[in-house]
Amino acid sequence: MGDVIFAGSAVVLFRIAGIDPHSMASPTFIGFSVLYGIMFAALGGFVAGIIGRRPDVICGILLAAIIALGAITALITRTGPDAIWTQSAALILMAPAALVGDWIRKSRKARAG
Repeated sequence: MGDVIFAGSAVVLFRIAGIDPHSMASPTFIGFSVLYGIMFAALGGFVAGIIGRRPDVICGILLAAIIALGAITALITRTGPDAIWTQSAALILMAPAALVGDWIRKSRKARAG
């Protein structure tokens, strides 16, 4: 479910904006979409941890790995001079945010219980 939250939110954003995620965009849109992606990656990690009901952050680690693997695959398989800002941001910022989201869930649970 965490991957659906992350990927689904990206699909919605790029469709609404009418921007190809593999092309260059304005600096304003890039900044907004990166922050948006970080937020939804963290939310995905948080939800994955809740669904997984684990006392550790393995769900966040797994979601981070899924995001990173998708970004690396897209970077390796690109066929032209496409912009790589979306893949780079996913790899460097959004994958770790998924882990942070699960860590926040774990920390909140520990304080509550």
